[in-house]
Amino acid sequence: MNNNDRLARLRYALNIKDDQMVEVFELGGLTITKAEVQALLRKAKTEEGYEKSCSNEWLERFLNGLIASQRGPSDRELDLELTDQNVNNLLLKKVKIALSLQSEDILEILEDAGVSISKSELSAVLRKEGHRNYKICGDRYARNFLKGLALRYRS
Repeated sequence: MNNNDRLARLRYALNIKDDQMVEVFELGGLTITKAEVQALLRKAKTEEGYEKSCSNEWLERFLNGLIASQRGPSDRELDLELTDQNVNNLLLKKVKIALSLQSEDILEILEDAGVSISKSELSAVLRKEGHRNYKICGDRYARNFLKGLALRYRS
């Protein structure tokens, strides 16, 4: 799963329109046009599968903007810390913050998508990178989390 897939699935799950996507990106500190948003989400006949590739920085700015749009702007500076290794971990953490979810809520969302994990496994995925109990979140958990979000927020 690449960043475009993550962005498209999150957009679908939360029912965010193109104009709202532009606003969320701006809240995250990135000025983007509606045409660029559509290119990020439109499939093409390229190797990557999308007309425009979504970089780690763009995805993180979107997630930061999502937090700001849902919870209000923050006065502290957010560091960009997204890498190819921790992209799913930060996706879970930032969506959890934006939607004010508790760990139990995430477990229920995953359960709705047909995946059951223990509370300690979830805790390991949500830990800070470098912590001794930190665990990398695989695409399977991220994909099912976004699927569960869609089931919860679109039904």
